[in-house]
Amino acid sequence: MTDTPVRTHRDGAVLEVTLDRPKANAIDLATSRIMGDIFTGFRDDPDLRVAILTGAGEKFFCPGWDLKAAADGDAVDGDYGVGGFGGLQELRGLNKPVIAAVNGICCGGGLELALSADIILAAEHATFALPEIRSGTVADAASIKLPKRIPYHIAMEMLLTGRWVDADEAARWGLVNRVLPATDLMTTARAMAAEMAAGPPLVMAAIKEVVREAEDMKFQDALNRITKSQFETVERLYRSEDQLEGARAFAEKRDPVWKGR
Repeated sequence: MTDTPVRTHRDGAVLEVTLDRPKANAIDLATSRIMGDIFTGFRDDPDLRVAILTGAGEKFFCPGWDLKAAADGDAVDGDYGVGGFGGLQELRGLNKPVIAAVNGICCGGGLELALSADIILAAEHATFALPEIRSGTVADAASIKLPKRIPYHIAMEMLLTGRWVDADEAARWGLVNRVLPATDLMTTARAMAAEMAAGPPLVMAAIKEVVREAEDMKFQDALNRITKSQFETVERLYRSEDQLEGARAFAEKRDPVWKGR
């Protein structure tokens, strides 16, 4: 066990978060609370724009809940900290992009954690599953999220049987964005993060809020909220210097300079 179960590295506006708990990067209560503090800091830091979440090593991204810690007394309904399990699933107001770079086994709560990201990149050897049913429990967050992300029948098969899905099949069903050689995984994640970090942060914040809030709304109701300035991020965008800068840069045929205000 490392002294620091979660490592962070800051590169300009990009924050890399690496889960590092040998042997499998499983998450106990203490680690979840650390991750919650990290992602809250990311959310609240105006100089950070994109986060990358990955696992240490080449075998495991994250298998989810640490069963050994549970056997030693960690309660499954204990204090996960701000943001819920892994710091992401229930973190309110996270209006910045998160990329999951899945570098190996991604199952149970680990898959639920990846589903909390906006983009999922997978190494060729990555595998995915929800094996909770085999231990007599329910993959609660995945039962809510997965049928909305991939075809219903595929999601239900994964939930009801616990079968494993390889990276290519995951891509075929739209569970992951891209499948990459392991050696290219972080390079691609960093390039994508850098591209987004150079983009208009107020627009990205508006996209994230609208997508999140509109998920369970009727189309017209969501559109009405936008046109009536009922989304805080959209209202801020439309009154911002960046909104004017985008129009000026287009008219002047130059690259815009985004200030996030």
